[in-house]
Amino acid sequence: MATRLEYEYIVLGLGGFGSAAAYWLSRRAGADVLGLEQFELGHVRGESQDHSRIIRLSYHTPAYVELAKHAYRAWAELENDSGEQVVLKTGGLDFAPRVSAIPLSSYSGSMDAADVHYEALDAAEIMRRWPQFHLSEDIHGLFQPESGIAMAARANATHQRMAREHGATLLDRTPIENIHPANGEIHIRAGGSTYSSRKLIIAAGSWSNRALAPFGIQLPLRVTQEQVTYFATSRPADFQPDRFPIWIWMDDPCFYGLPIFGETGPKVGQHEGGQEVTADTRTFEPDRAALGRVQAFLAKYIPAALGPIIYTKSCLYTLTPDRDFVLDILPGHPNAVIAIGGGHGFKFASLIGRTLSELAIDGTTERNLDPFHIDRPVLHRPRRRDA
Repeated sequence: MATRLEYEYIVLGLGGFGSAAAYWLSRRAGADVLGLEQFELGHVRGESQDHSRIIRLSYHTPAYVELAKHAYRAWAELENDSGEQVVLKTGGLDFAPRVSAIPLSSYSGSMDAADVHYEALDAAEIMRRWPQFHLSEDIHGLFQPESGIAMAARANATHQRMAREHGATLLDRTPIENIHPANGEIHIRAGGSTYSSRKLIIAAGSWSNRALAPFGIQLPLRVTQEQVTYFATSRPADFQPDRFPIWIWMDDPCFYGLPIFGETGPKVGQHEGGQEVTADTRTFEPDRAALGRVQAFLAKYIPAALGPIIYTKSCLYTLTPDRDFVLDILPGHPNAVIAIGGGHGFKFASLIGRTLSELAIDGTTERNLDPFHIDRPVLHRPRRRDA
């Protein structure tokens, strides 16, 4: 328990975004930063744990490509400050049928607009470079060499360690009981104590609407339970990070995978393949249907990756209707800031933490947050239950 009860800045939630926010705040505000986490640090109930996440410059709009450039710089600053590597470049392959639900042209066009180098590859060239793939002639791909692995668990722990080194106080196992904005301050009852701050940063993931309720805000968020599986391939040498890229199958359903990192086999999952849940009703049981879809995909296109299951691990996605982030100051509450990742945010975590710190300290940031405003129209329409 912290003996100090008053802080300039309180961060609510210490997953990927919150840990990053605590770190970047502490670089400027030192001991005036308090981070609160309802579970233990590094817990697996949220969205941003596990060994690895994909990081890439390949994105469907130029705005996201430009944001990704800044994300790489933020991770590099963390690495320089901490002496800890948190990004491993493997190269990345986006591939799909030439007629697909997710056209590769939007990705190549966005990278062209943002002056990002990539290669367009046909199926034969993909298989020449990586014989692990078994592809038909109608498949093509884009290879971007800067893509790779954001080391999720290590990055979170590094943000937390460095936040503390810069003076921040981080408390875990401190569940929030009440949030009360009043008289230009925000009072938080948590873990049996009441803390007050001048600014609040909400990085609560699937608990976001619960944290927003005291401010009179509710968003049409959809929470899903997703999963990844590690497979004990019989050919582990072929799936090492220096021999195999991260990859994304750009069609519906969409699959993705990473080379061996953190476990003894590659990691594969279906993007948005899970069932709708809440943070309270989610389970940790594997979804057999989703696992079957992953196994069928691998059997067809990357058969050597298949093997006995090492384990299947679940996480949560907190999805906005348009899948874009929420990154903004709360309307009517200039002393509260929020970030929601939309199911694809971890690669941007350090940058988003930095941006949250700028919004909290300066009230502004040099990055263009127009697409991520909390008052954009799609966030104020009644949610369709099948959306």
